Amino acid sequence: MVSRMFRIETEVDRERRDLLRARLLETNTAASPVLRALRGTPREREVPLHVWALDDSGELAGGAVCHTWADWLHVTYLWVDGRHRGTGLGGRILATAERIALAERGCVAARLETWDFQAPEFYKKQGYEVVSVIPDYPPGVTEYTLTKNLD
Repeated sequence: MVSRMFRIETEVDRERRDLLRARLLETNTAASPVLRALRGTPREREVPLHVWALDDSGELAGGAVCHTWADWLHVTYLWVDGRHRGTGLGGRILATAERIALAERGCVAARLETWDFQAPEFYKKQGYEVVSVIPDYPPGVTEYTLTKNLD
């Protein structure tokens, strides 16, 4: 066996990041027939989906920043101003994103992450199910991953 020496570096390097991303994409595509079938199709790209709620004065009352990819809706951020919480606005914003993802983009499911002090119970009321729990991420906080079938 040949012993090899490697130099390990830790600086932020966008060029290397992009190279690594390209090589990982190539490796994953070669290893997975599912990912190989996605390549070159519209479903391959992450497509932004944003939903905004404005109050009577035109101020931001809430919104969702999402994207669709491979027939899934990924909810990255969902926020409602404290003055409007409990009014159903969060559910309306989320339902709008889900409706667009299903009707216009053919998504079959949705996923999101939330922390224990944020909104796991809200998402459960919207039909989401907990599929993963990570305690102490970050320390003292529990992270939940939830999914929902859209069809």
